Amino acid sequence: MTTAVASPFRLFPLQVARTRRLGPTLVRVTFTDAALHAFHSDGRDQSLSLFLPRPGQTEPVVPLDLDDDWARRWRELPQDVRAVMRSYTLRALRRDPDEVDIDFALHGTEPGAPAPAGPASRWAAGAAPGDRVLLLGPVVADNRSIRFRPPEDTDLVVMWGDETAVPAATAILESLPAGTPVRAWLQVPHAGDVQDVRTDADAQITWLVRTAGSPDPLTALREAPLTEATRPYVWLAGESGQVKALRRHFVGERGVDRRRVTFVGYWRRGLTEEQLREAGE
Repeated sequence: MTTAVASPFRLFPLQVARTRRLGPTLVRVTFTDAALHAFHSDGRDQSLSLFLPRPGQTEPVVPLDLDDDWARRWRELPQDVRAVMRSYTLRALRRDPDEVDIDFALHGTEPGAPAPAGPASRWAAGAAPGDRVLLLGPVVADNRSIRFRPPEDTDLVVMWGDETAVPAATAILESLPAGTPVRAWLQVPHAGDVQDVRTDADAQITWLVRTAGSPDPLTALREAPLTEATRPYVWLAGESGQVKALRRHFVGERGVDRRRVTFVGYWRRGLTEEQLREAGE
């Protein structure tokens, strides 16, 4: 498989090394391959594109040459053959051996789920050692798919993320320098999805469990006093409608400079990733 030399990204053929259930709706999949020696990233919310095989396939089907026309040629493959693409964030990168972790939020895999599971949830729920995928990832450590970039004068890091952003949020928290002031709100579907985050930062982490009667994220953050910060940096990631509402709150109601707010919609309620791409979002 060839790659574009000038591109900071390339395709990595990977196989599952092991899986670990983190909670009722979270599973960690560890991937490995000798090709990962060329994978480099300094970002803790590093965005990745994962290509999964269709049912009945042993590996994902994509065009072999990664060039400027690659995405069009991938989309033009027959739908029942073309690899399923989903966007994820890097949870961890390790060396000796080279491994990457990706945490999957599972939706619709539990008995009696209100909506059927999507292809990525189905794949992750049944992933086993040896299963093959393709990962479009960086070969340059500081690349355009890293979004968490607090200014040097930041005196408070404010974070919100739902279960799709928990992998990035917890990776960020674990990487922050000792003493960094942080207020973080992380939302998950079940109490069993709450994780023990080890961080040297001066972090106050509030887990919001999505149950009947629990406050919505906007209400929870509106009630939070952040008066001690004069130069906050805000990182928001998860469902795009919630992210936009929270951004309006911080910029419009709290007066945070919009240049100090990073907001990323990882998904949109009621739409698949294919539909989001068609809508240009």
